[in-house]
Amino acid sequence: MRRLGTVAAAFVLAGVGVAGTAGVAGAATGPVGETAPATACSTVWGSGNKSATDANATPLKNVKTSRNACYDRMVFDIGGTGGKVGYHVGYVDAFHQDGSGEKIPVNGGAILQIFVSAPSHDPATGKQTYAGTAGKPLPGVNLAGYRTFKDTKFGASFEGQTQVGLGVRAKLPFRVQQSGHDLIVDVAHTW
Repeated sequence: MRRLGTVAAAFVLAGVGVAGTAGVAGAATGPVGETAPATACSTVWGSGNKSATDANATPLKNVKTSRNACYDRMVFDIGGTGGKVGYHVGYVDAFHQDGSGEKIPVNGGAILQIFVSAPSHDPATGKQTYAGTAGKPLPGVNLAGYRTFKDTKFGASFEGQTQVGLGVRAKLPFRVQQSGHDLIVDVAHTW
């Protein structure tokens, strides 16, 4: 009994009491520079298809990724006025290029197919606004050190929408949201 009291006192003196970390994601450090959440991450997003039918003629400017204690994030930068952007995101058994139907291999335990209602070129001039190449990894995206994201492939820019294949570790919960001119896809690290 005395040991438990000593251990509890040591935690309080060190400033890491249970109340001090409750609800703080990333409070403890994990292996090699990774942060481990102090509490369980939410997994209520589900893994079913998600879509919005809003139309947008504004072209895609960039695709970026980032890491969080609970999920990996992909952000589609759709410049312009910040209006709503249409999308369709869902898991597929194989990734096929929109338009041609050609199969594009994507590494990972599962493939998340993302359609964004924004072409990768300017509709008025035809000038490319995002340098994606069919069947190739997304330009400027480096997934080293990511827990969930394993691979990216550009599918196509066809009939006003851009298609991306995202290889993930497993079929995990994901959410889609919009913030200003960014369309955001988050994929959880666990169920």
